[in-house]
Amino acid sequence: MLHLEHSWSWLAVMVGVLLGARPSACRDLSGSRPNILLLMADDFGIGDIGCYGNNSIRTPNIDRLAEDGVMLTQHIAAASVCTPSRAAFLTGRYPLRSGMVSSNGYRVLQWTGVSGGLPTNETTFAKILKDRGYATGLIGKWHLGLNCESSNDHCHHPLNHGFDHFYGMPFSMMGDCIHWELSEKRAGMEHKLNVCFQIMAFAALTLTAGKLTHLTSGSWTPVVWSTIAATLLFVTSYSIGVLIVHADCFLMRNHTITEQPMHFQRTTSLILKEVSSFVQRNKHRPFLLFVSFLHVHTPLITTEKFRGKSAHGLYGDNTEEMDWMVGQILDTLDMEGLTNSTLVYFTSDHGGSLEAQLGKEQYGGWNGIYKGGKGMGGWEGGIRVPGIFRWPGVLPAGRVIHEPTSLMDVFPTVVQLGGGEVPQDRVIDGRSLVPLLRGAAEHSAHEFLFHYCGKYLHAARWHEKDSGRLWKVHYMTPRFHPKGAGACYGRGVCPCSGDGVTQHSPPLLFELSRDPSEARPLSPDSEPLYNMVVAQVGEAVEQHRKTLSPVPTQFSLSNIIWKPWLQPCCGTFPFCACGQDEDHSET
Repeated sequence: MLHLEHSWSWLAVMVGVLLGARPSACRDLSGSRPNILLLMADDFGIGDIGCYGNNSIRTPNIDRLAEDGVMLTQHIAAASVCTPSRAAFLTGRYPLRSGMVSSNGYRVLQWTGVSGGLPTNETTFAKILKDRGYATGLIGKWHLGLNCESSNDHCHHPLNHGFDHFYGMPFSMMGDCIHWELSEKRAGMEHKLNVCFQIMAFAALTLTAGKLTHLTSGSWTPVVWSTIAATLLFVTSYSIGVLIVHADCFLMRNHTITEQPMHFQRTTSLILKEVSSFVQRNKHRPFLLFVSFLHVHTPLITTEKFRGKSAHGLYGDNTEEMDWMVGQILDTLDMEGLTNSTLVYFTSDHGGSLEAQLGKEQYGGWNGIYKGGKGMGGWEGGIRVPGIFRWPGVLPAGRVIHEPTSLMDVFPTVVQLGGGEVPQDRVIDGRSLVPLLRGAAEHSAHEFLFHYCGKYLHAARWHEKDSGRLWKVHYMTPRFHPKGAGACYGRGVCPCSGDGVTQHSPPLLFELSRDPSEARPLSPDSEPLYNMVVAQVGEAVEQHRKTLSPVPTQFSLSNIIWKPWLQPCCGTFPFCACGQDEDHSET
């Protein structure tokens, strides 16, 4: 009798195991801590990827990630420009909470040698996973500050924000790095310096003529000083481009400058070697590696192998080279036997830059059907970005999710998968994507998302989960230039406030579930729910504002002005020259 009961018990256990077993494509996450590989493009338009609808630029490696993983179609950046978007990505918090926004028009850090940057009291996902035993690395672009009080205090450095290893640009790729026509600051500074030179030169000539003709009396001192000033302005105006290249366009490994200025034709190979080296060094322990591509930001530095090979000029060439880099990195995982134990994520920091034009040549990305682009507040083209997750055997292959998600969601997702705890001492705006990615949750955890331009709230969206409708309310929008255009051409980037924006009272309302291009604004006459939706979103905005606390702004004039004593230099600035990138052994 006892033997029979024992047999039945074992049979029950076996049946329970069989009934409860999951196929390998959906194995349990408990006790499984993956390696985490985060890939972020720079200024990349969502419309430039094959899996998101592009059929003229070749992106087979990014497309392969989507085929083997989960693709998000409503993935939203917390800002439409680099620095605040990346701050939100690393911390899971709206950039307003960390002071990484401005009200003065300077919406990203302008120089490496400034004192602004990601505050030391902010907690990144790298810091949490490092404490959980992960090896943490950042390779590529940083653009979140470097120093505070001296040229080597490294208060904002990646190594002070949880990364064990850093290799890349502390600043950002820009046209001024190669003295390009599309200039972020060189051209404007040269013009101002030339105007000042002309004024001082005219003053010097006038004073000299007055002295020589005895029309003026007194000392020659004003003549001497105005001549010296004119000379200095003239020399500076012709050397400012070289100074910018040395000040901002250099590579670091950890705290050491390895190449200043950069030799751009070898930067791509150096980054890939660094990725391979990091993976090989850390393949026997869990690692978090954030690869922050310098592609596809202007000036679109592209190696000869890819130049002239795409159907979309230099931008297409640069995109296809980045896709090749993605393939090389995925091949590294394959060669090291890490593919099935690694969560891979691909995204962009924000949308493509529509204003990146020279004549009829477009050097910025295409944002698909979405209106606007980089820097344009709440318009979809500037904030809707690709979002692809792959973890073979855990996440279902080929799944597409149409729920609203955010780059800020990566923070709690990565923390959860790495066995960490989301901080309880601050507001975290991101929500873990694990239930949504696994299929355990039908809807996103976000009901509302808020869209800032600098410190100004431009728009907000409401996901009405019961009906599935997705509403978008715009309180202000940038005024395109020239009138009737789809961007702020000739102005570099659209403004966030002042005369360059239109205040909407009543607000603009769109139903994104039916009008993702934001082409047909609704009104009380055309939409019976208009007043209810605007009121509901307005209430959510008020509740959101109650969670905000005043913090020092990192983009104040004192924090964004260039300070010579903060300038990193392998030598004495501006005589910085080094190239030590042959050694990749440093851990």
